[in-house]
This record gives sequence, structure tokens and C-alpha cells, in this order.
Amino acid sequence: MWLVLAFCSAFLLGLYDTSKKAALKDNAVLPVLLLNTVFCTLIFSWYLSGSASDASLMTWQNHIRLIIKSTIVLSSWICGYIALKHLPITVVGPINASRPMMVLVGAMLIFGERLNFWQWGGVLLSIFSIFLLSISSHRKEDVDLKWLWCTVAAAVLGAISGLYDKHIMKSMDPLFVQSWYNLYQALMMAVVCLILRWIPRSRGAAVDEFRWSWAIPLISIFISVADFCYFSSLSRPDSMISIVSLVRRSSVIVSFVCGLLIFKERRNLKAKIFDLSMILAGMLLIWIGSR
Repeated sequence: MWLVLAFCSAFLLGLYDTSKKAALKDNAVLPVLLLNTVFCTLIFSWYLSGSASDASLMTWQNHIRLIIKSTIVLSSWICGYIALKHLPITVVGPINASRPMMVLVGAMLIFGERLNFWQWGGVLLSIFSIFLLSISSHRKEDVDLKWLWCTVAAAVLGAISGLYDKHIMKSMDPLFVQSWYNLYQALMMAVVCLILRWIPRSRGAAVDEFRWSWAIPLISIFISVADFCYFSSLSRPDSMISIVSLVRRSSVIVSFVCGLLIFKERRNLKAKIFDLSMILAGMLLIWIGSR
């Protein structure tokens, strides 16, 4: 059952990335992210009031853990939203698909796990494919490398969050985690936006103004349901974070297809498909080694 939930999360995550790309087109990044966190909090507001009476979960230790998670996820989202605004989704998707490789390396360094021959092959192939993707995007699409590094930073922070999730889900309910960390993210984003509002802008600097898009609430709906499936999968005693993370990143197939069909991102297509195929091959090697 946990594997089915992981696949459901992957499909919804692809739609989430597509909605983000649509909402961020010619739009201000931080207000979109703020509204996303607010809407996610509203979706789970029914649970927040009920969980406040559960003394077994409402401990300061649990809330400290969730504040840490919120900080990690929000940092990843800020980097990811900024990158997605400036990059084609067909470039961002394959880089995000490398997160299972980062999770495995993190598990090796933090938890003392050891990679076998197949897993090492998948990791190295994924790293090589990301390197090729960055070169082809920079040369053939005139992509600024700083946005590529933003995507890599978002992927690294996302992998750290995945490792942390497996740790905290041993003692917490999925809905409790999801509802409270969304609330903390909304509060953090509100503070960030208030601070930036009072910082004077440089004269002549081009800044996108915020405009409403119906894709914004779709972002919150898709990520809320995707995360619920993800946390529910991790809460199962027999679940494996390496496999769940791997399956979840298959969302790149959904976002890649949407990039071609909806956003018409067909420039440098053959190179992108080749790089994506290499990353998927690396994921397959990791899966073979994890069986």
C-alpha cells in the first residue's frame, strides 16, 4: 500500500510543478509562495483545531521538529520557485529527479548506510546527466547558470527534508505533521514578505508585480494531496525512504510532458530527452540496487 501511495504522490507532484510554472509566469515569486502556504494551511485548518487537544502530539519537542522541517522546506521552495520562474520546466524537472540519488548519499553519510554496486552506478549516472543538462541548457538555451544552481540547491534541500521526514514520521501522525508545518511555513513567509516590503528597491530595477492566477490555488491543492500520500506512505512501518523518494521523483515524467504540451518547451528537445533518459536510467539502477 505504501508503494501505491508513493505513485499517487508522484503523479500529483507533477501536476503541482506544472501549476507552479503557470502561476509564476510574469508574476512575483514571493507573493505566489506566500499564498500557496496560506492556502495549504487553510486546507488543513480543520485538523489544526482538533490536534490542539491531543496531548500526546502537542509537545514542544514535536513543534521544534516541525519548525526545523518548515525552515528546510521553505528554503527549498524559495530556491525552487525562483529557478522555475526563470527556467523551462523541462530543465527543472530532470534536475529535481536527481533527489533520490541525494537521499541515498545522505543516508550513507548520516545514517551509515552503504551503497552497493548498482546504487553507485545510479548515483554516478545521475550526476553525469545533470552535468550534461547544465552544459546543454547554458549553451543552447542561453540559460543563466545561477538559476541552475538555484534548482540544484532546491533539490539538495528537498533531499535533506526527505531524510528528516523519515526520522520524524516514526513518532508523529501524517496529518499532524502536514497541518502544523504548513502553518509555520505561512507564518515564516508572511514575515519574509513584510521585511522585504520595507526594504527600498534599487532604482531602475525590474521587479515583477503580483497578479492573481487561478493556478495558485491549484498549487496548494496538488501539493497538499501529494504530501498527504507521501507522509502516509512514510508512516507505514515497512516503507523505505530510498524507494519512496525514487518513486516520487517519477513526477518528472508528468511535468516534462506538460512542459511540451502546455508550455511548448521544445527547444533543445533531443538533448533534454537524452538527459532525462539517463536520469531515469540512474533511478532504475538505484531501484535495482535497493531491492
